[in-house]
Amino acid sequence: MIDPFGRHISYLRVSVTDRCDFRCVYCMAEDMTFLPKAELLTLEEMDRLCSAFVQKGVRKLRLTGGEPLVRKNVMWLIRRLSRHLESGALDELTLTTNGSQLGKYAAELAACGVKRVNVSIDTLDPHKFTAITRWGKLGPVLDSIKAANEAGIRVKINTVALKGVNDDEAFDLIDWCAREGYDITFIEVMPMGDIGGENRLDQYLPISLLRAKLKTRYTLDEIDYRTGGPARYVRIAETGQRVGFITPLTHNFCESCNRVRLTCTGMLYMCLGQDDSADLRAPLRASDDDALLMEAIDEAISRKPKGHDFIIDRRHKGPAVQRHMSVTGG
Repeated sequence: MIDPFGRHISYLRVSVTDRCDFRCVYCMAEDMTFLPKAELLTLEEMDRLCSAFVQKGVRKLRLTGGEPLVRKNVMWLIRRLSRHLESGALDELTLTTNGSQLGKYAAELAACGVKRVNVSIDTLDPHKFTAITRWGKLGPVLDSIKAANEAGIRVKINTVALKGVNDDEAFDLIDWCAREGYDITFIEVMPMGDIGGENRLDQYLPISLLRAKLKTRYTLDEIDYRTGGPARYVRIAETGQRVGFITPLTHNFCESCNRVRLTCTGMLYMCLGQDDSADLRAPLRASDDDALLMEAIDEAISRKPKGHDFIIDRRHKGPAVQRHMSVTGG
């Protein structure tokens, strides 16, 4: 699949559910209304859709949410999708998780060929962790990460940079990851969805300021390392670990975008920061044959935009798009 700007689309992110057992302050409101379960694709339909994308040339598949591991029987889907790893049609099957359920499924995920996962941790302070996630507890998440490591799954930590909340913990987070053998990626707040009484302008910390702070203690060596996602990486000379930065606001990553995103209702978003989408559920259900579905995928890719228009400033305090991150899967 090649979009209008010559970019090869080889990475599909799939939100298997919009539901989550946390309510992170930068992601969603505490009192969320989730999609009726009747509107969701069945797991069998998700398998068929993902397999169609693999047939079209997708080499990397990431399951997201919400929290993917709260979807009932999600391991059935992961076991099904693992056949594409065994055949060689897929290079990587992975997921992004808040870690709450990871320990329960770590051994089975490893058996399915999942070799690495991203776990979201924004602080190492237990009280602050609960304040950020509203409902989460740090201890069980750390236990889950340990279980993943013991199962042979490599963990990367995702940390959203929050001004006045965790910007004083950057050194502690990096040092902890260095001791434990984890890479870490810092992410700017993204203006997606209504988050209740929270103000994203108050939350927003430009990664450029964070990098400048890190340089006061560490030597940051630029490296040409890519995982297929939007992060740009440096290596810390003092520890040898990789640190990534995702900067949708201060320096977007659109020129090399190889991704599209599928929701749990079958909507395909060609760009995280645009509202244009394609309904794949209708052609999926219209026929047992995949011809209509393949045509719909091709038509959608032909509309992939050059980039997003994320802005956070005094004039743009509201969300750039109305859907929450949990709907599109990040």
